[in-house]
Amino acid sequence: MERRGRGGPRPRGPPGGFPGMAGGGGRPTDFPLRILVQSDMVGAIIGRQGTTIRQITQQTRARVDVHRKDNVGSLEKAITIYGNPDNCTNACKKILEVMQQEATNTNKGEITLKILAHNNLIGRIIGKGGNTIKRIMQDTDTKITVSSINDINSFNLERIITVKGSIDNMSRAESMISAKLRQSYENDLQAMAPQSMMFPGLHPMAMMSTSGMGYSGRSGMGYQGGYPAPYPPMYQGGPPPIASAPPGGDASETTYLYIPNNAVGAIIGTKGSHIRNMIRFSGASVKIAPMDENQKDSQQAERKVTIVGSPESQWKAQYLIFEKMREEGFVSGSDDVRLTVEILVPSGQVGRIIGKGGQNVRELQRVTGSIIKLPEQSASPPPQDEETTVHIIGPFFSVQSAQRRIRSMVVAAGGSGGRTPRGPRQETQ
Repeated sequence: MERRGRGGPRPRGPPGGFPGMAGGGGRPTDFPLRILVQSDMVGAIIGRQGTTIRQITQQTRARVDVHRKDNVGSLEKAITIYGNPDNCTNACKKILEVMQQEATNTNKGEITLKILAHNNLIGRIIGKGGNTIKRIMQDTDTKITVSSINDINSFNLERIITVKGSIDNMSRAESMISAKLRQSYENDLQAMAPQSMMFPGLHPMAMMSTSGMGYSGRSGMGYQGGYPAPYPPMYQGGPPPIASAPPGGDASETTYLYIPNNAVGAIIGTKGSHIRNMIRFSGASVKIAPMDENQKDSQQAERKVTIVGSPESQWKAQYLIFEKMREEGFVSGSDDVRLTVEILVPSGQVGRIIGKGGQNVRELQRVTGSIIKLPEQSASPPPQDEETTVHIIGPFFSVQSAQRRIRSMVVAAGGSGGRTPRGPRQETQ
């Protein structure tokens, strides 16, 4: 990577601080603007002996990194711009002006702005029914398209937002898109910060990794193989480090998750594209049960999703389902998506989970913020191989915390917290 314009501020925070998080030493500058440019434009952007890019840096006070030597032979190169939002926008606009001048000199016609954004953030840019992206287009008099989710892979989870219009209008659109991306990133960080304390050994920045492969976005394999992606670790393409994985090792677990019947199409995606990507990224088996004949006419009809995989795969697959539900607008306003999750525990361990007078389960509910339902204990001891379903209801991080804590209690007592629940769900209080 060729780095130019070192005069601009280099974002940094103290050790242990989380980028962009209040009180963590980070600033919004920690979230960079990343754009794609045609490879034959790079020379003009850098200028003779770096004069052009140095001028851009000095005039805008942004740091501009041109990934000139990465992905040799590719038709496009990535440029990463660091700085406060206004500085990034000004630097991007000046790059567009250089590109337009070069296109005019070489008779290449109009240019476009291509912004790179992590797939986890794209839903917020598009908005429910496309409302957000339509509003940006109307307000800026631009045409904006987003690359298909089918174009991403386990090595690279970035999507391309292409903006067409005049330079002034493209710059205005970039400013609005970047503001939305930054705000979405900040919101995700704030949502994770208090919940991260519920997961001993799990770094909060690893929580939102969605790749099922052991590779990061730094593979240097052309655009589809991934450009160097200097996003905060939360949005890197690689999986969390082994030391940061949810407790439980690689043992396979089975979880049932219930979704509204009208959400099934969104989870499956066009021709199964979304559920295939979910399986590929998480490494888990994900299967949606057919509709129960007895519930076909019920407005409360739910479908059971069976997820089988390691604790880390469970985390990723469940996150992708919750996130898709949120993206598709199955909640109102800023409310969290709340779903029911079921896990199976040995019946002999139910008393340990409930605790004397229900104190353990009350504490679990208090700490995790989830609703936990178990059946009343039987007076006679259950058969040794009998298992009981635990119902956990709440938003993603709450049910994750409850699952991990309950499974840890079972494992500590010498039981298995991962076997498949038998039979359909039966409500218990």
